[in-house]
Amino acid sequence: MIPRLKEKYNSELKLNLLESLSLKNINQVPTLEKIIINIGDGKAATDGRALESMIDEITAISGQKPVIRRAKKSIAGFKLREGMPIGVSVTLRGDKMWEFYDRFVQVVVPRIRDFRGFSKKSFDGNGNYSLGLNEQLVFPEVEYDKVRDIRGMNITICTSANDNNQGYVLLQTLGFPFREN
Repeated sequence: MIPRLKEKYNSELKLNLLESLSLKNINQVPTLEKIIINIGDGKAATDGRALESMIDEITAISGQKPVIRRAKKSIAGFKLREGMPIGVSVTLRGDKMWEFYDRFVQVVVPRIRDFRGFSKKSFDGNGNYSLGLNEQLVFPEVEYDKVRDIRGMNITICTSANDNNQGYVLLQTLGFPFREN
């Protein structure tokens, strides 16, 4: 079954983007490529249960098993050795990506406390957007009783846009809640 937002994008929104960006070819229209969700926590290096709970939470949120990220360097000040686990990340593509994006915009964002929109300045120059969340409890898949620690997470939305303007127009067309000036 095709995700609702992907179907809407292919049938309606793609043609609207072609006109609004004044592109010549339908294949030039930007689209979502992947979404990367990353959770980092220094406690994971010493506490195995912290790493386990991060894996459980990100699996529930994304519907996909994450990759364990390990330290690349030893840092004595943080009691960190090379190769110790320090976080988890997952890359969503295809239908899972469209489903996650739709759930994020429609369900998760309205649950964020004191939310006034995401900044337009978080684009990287190539049309990709990064944002940070302060707590994982805004996701309805995370069970409040099973949460050991409140952790933040980074979410990066990678697009096929050539510049920030195209990425902004794409995400705005897909219903992303940007902050008004």
